[in-house]
Amino acid sequence: MMRTDVTFPSGGLMLAGHLHTPDGPVTASATASGEGIRNPLPAIVVGHPASGVKEQAAGLYAARLAREGFVALAFDAAHQGESEGTPRGLEDPAHRVEDIKAAVSFLSTRAEVDPDRIGALGICASGGYVVPAAATDHRIRAVATVSAADVGRQFREGADGTQDPAVVQGMLDAAAAARTAEARGGGAGEFPIFPATEEEARALGQHAFEGWEYYRTDRARHPRSATSFTWNSVDRIVSFEPFRFISLIAPRPLLMIVGTEAVTSHMTTEAFADAREPKRLRRIDGASHVDLYDKDTYVTPAVAELADFFGSRLGAPAPVDRQGDRTQGERTGVE
Repeated sequence: MMRTDVTFPSGGLMLAGHLHTPDGPVTASATASGEGIRNPLPAIVVGHPASGVKEQAAGLYAARLAREGFVALAFDAAHQGESEGTPRGLEDPAHRVEDIKAAVSFLSTRAEVDPDRIGALGICASGGYVVPAAATDHRIRAVATVSAADVGRQFREGADGTQDPAVVQGMLDAAAAARTAEARGGGAGEFPIFPATEEEARALGQHAFEGWEYYRTDRARHPRSATSFTWNSVDRIVSFEPFRFISLIAPRPLLMIVGTEAVTSHMTTEAFADAREPKRLRRIDGASHVDLYDKDTYVTPAVAELADFFGSRLGAPAPVDRQGDRTQGERTGVE
């Protein structure tokens, strides 16, 4: 498996990505002009969670999918990571959706990629962003999510749906004030995403603690991963409804993977109910929302499911050395 640093445009900004290519049909000397290409392959765009970067969960899944024989692209969203865009730390759902479409456009130009066999995978918030991207971009031939999150609903109601309505109203007040301050030359303003200490994180509940542990400890901390969002992200996020048009993905196939212990699992199951066939819901026993970011016990069955899904829907990927890792054929329904 080979990883190549790439850049591509999205909405006037250059995004930074890691293109993961499998060993086999693509030689080490392969270039975008076609040198060394023997057979174009199915490819998968992989979107990262909110605050994440391509070196974390998205990169892990992209690398694992490349080992399964797919070309896989993990990239930093606009305003985040190594990608362009100011202010830094802006989380703009509309641009995040555009970023996924731009990634598809980029893959469509690559000689090692079959442009008629491109799929998309979204993790956490990108599990929401990938749905409207695919609903309106028919170049995306198969769609999958892992620990999908409706970020608009999470801001409005909390991850578990029990948040006091006054919280979001207070955040919108602060966002409005920040926009006025910015107009007067004070900058966009920002707020922290994570608690400052482990004690504070634990006090907010298991879901908040797991996010803090993943992003703010040696488990997965990265210097370019966002620790704060701009206040002008808030009003963009609060009115966003990523699953509203999920039915438009059909007749293209949809796979949604969620942990049985995820606080956000209701977001996946409710979205899945609104989707049309062909669709499949895969529950990973014992996994929480964040467990599916990096814990091998849960990532391995998730990747196996993804490889099976994309392999059967996009066509055979590059041959792999392992035997019996993948079963081919139609699979629909709930497990």
